[in-house]
Amino acid sequence: MSASNIQSRELTANQQVSDSTSWKIKLLYDGECPLCLREVNFLRKQDASRGLVAFVDIADENYTPEAHGGVDFETAMGRIHAVMPDGKVIQNVEVFRRVYETLGMGWVYAITKLPVIGAFADMLYGIWADWRLRLTGRPDLAAIVAERQKQLECKTQGRCQIK
Repeated sequence: MSASNIQSRELTANQQVSDSTSWKIKLLYDGECPLCLREVNFLRKQDASRGLVAFVDIADENYTPEAHGGVDFETAMGRIHAVMPDGKVIQNVEVFRRVYETLGMGWVYAITKLPVIGAFADMLYGIWADWRLRLTGRPDLAAIVAERQKQLECKTQGRCQIK
């Protein structure tokens, strides 16, 4: 089993701890993205088991949009999203700003509250989000979505073809 798979399983197991009702923000992340996992692991350490942030791996086969603000897999893969306790969905740099504020490190993204800087930060994040799959050596979004659809169909139909 690779280190990435072990990390992913640890995150999935720990996800149950984070799903308590005490969360202040629910972070939707791609558990198959090595750079995303680094950030999530850092944020988990900052959360220190307080449960302020619920970490939800959208790559988990049990991910359902209905339980997470209606954000479907393809949308969540395109840009980072989070769900607030009132059900409001936020995205892009606002997600980082809110997560860091929740964890007591709001100063890291505080400057992005300024309108011009916030718009610039969102633009830079958009460029990063568009390139992140390629930069991490993964297929494009359409291929990932198609593969996930095949896996879900296989799971629900109970019959799969071995490649």
